[in-house]
Amino acid sequence: MELLHNAVRAYAWGSRTAIAEMLGREVPAPHPEAELWMGAHPGDPSHVIGADGVQRSLLDLLAEDPDGQLGSRCADRWGSRLPFLLKVLAADEALSLQAHPSAEQAAQGFAAEDAAGVPLDSPVRNYKDPSAKPELVCALTEFHALAGFREPARTVKLLRSLDAPDFAPYTELLAAQPDAEGLRALFTTLITLPQNALDVLLPQVLDACVVHVKEHGEFDLECRTVLELGEAYPGDAGVLAALLLNRIVLQPGEAVYLPAGNLHAYLHGTAVEILANSDNVLRCGLTPKHVDVPELMRVLDFSCGDMPVQTGSPSGSGLWTYRTACPEFELSRIEVDGGREVRVDHTGPQILLCTRGVARLTSGDTALELRRGQSVWLPAADPALVVTSAVPTQLFRATPGVE
Repeated sequence: MELLHNAVRAYAWGSRTAIAEMLGREVPAPHPEAELWMGAHPGDPSHVIGADGVQRSLLDLLAEDPDGQLGSRCADRWGSRLPFLLKVLAADEALSLQAHPSAEQAAQGFAAEDAAGVPLDSPVRNYKDPSAKPELVCALTEFHALAGFREPARTVKLLRSLDAPDFAPYTELLAAQPDAEGLRALFTTLITLPQNALDVLLPQVLDACVVHVKEHGEFDLECRTVLELGEAYPGDAGVLAALLLNRIVLQPGEAVYLPAGNLHAYLHGTAVEILANSDNVLRCGLTPKHVDVPELMRVLDFSCGDMPVQTGSPSGSGLWTYRTACPEFELSRIEVDGGREVRVDHTGPQILLCTRGVARLTSGDTALELRRGQSVWLPAADPALVVTSAVPTQLFRATPGVE
């Protein structure tokens, strides 16, 4: 069990306060900080801090001793590759409208781009690796997102509530076929509209949203979101596409699972995110980065309905687990306060992140103190972990999924 030194990624949509405050650094940070990465992704691997203070890449440790670090079950399936990546995500502005591929789709896309000679570091490269990228996001603060296609009948009701005459034919396209195929047809039409058509249609829709908000309409939050996106990304077809998605507000401790093909955009807030160890992102709007609509359409899932919100299933005293069918990862939340202890048994590798308070961690003969913003690596070969604290403390625990 050893402390980790982790990379902070700076993107324009990030926060100048959330990650800096969590890490105990000066606030505000000199530039937006969007993501804190904990794991062994080749793009920004964590470094294990030894007892002598020397730092070693977690990638190197896994390559040298995959069975000891990952355990035989994990190493048999994933080789020397840690299958999950843990992040703190801090969004002050909306992220791109995006989806991630399945394992099969990623393998096909990666091979195709390799065959076409697209460099791995090219800004127009879609597939950085041949792996899937399902993810689960759990709120640390109130967290706002668009995720998954709304139930079509409710979307028709929303679109009909907007008095935008030129948009009426698009509304009726979905009304005539209120199912996944109708959503596919409408989304494809909107996201591929010529710019001259967008320049006429978008102002009408935005004006209709203003009226809806002023009249305190049923879809106030959805319309406010479209107005915010329209101001940030003028003339972007993704603003219209956002009308088709579920508008979600997560409270701290609540989580949603985003499987392959789920169209989503994080809007605002701070969260813990766990995902398969991949960096494959397919975008269709709300971004200055590379957009590839045809490739996105190849992976997109048009299943529709409300996104299930999880609060964690009790899996022991002080331990709550967010269940998914994903083999690459599982996220748990540990809550402990004075006079209590939480015992965590494990057969695989773990990363623990402290998000509130101060925890004392004991594994065999090794003990250390973990403060807010700090994280630790526990190899599979380590003994069971015991967590205690004198103050209310919260940790998140990342492990491979249960098969």
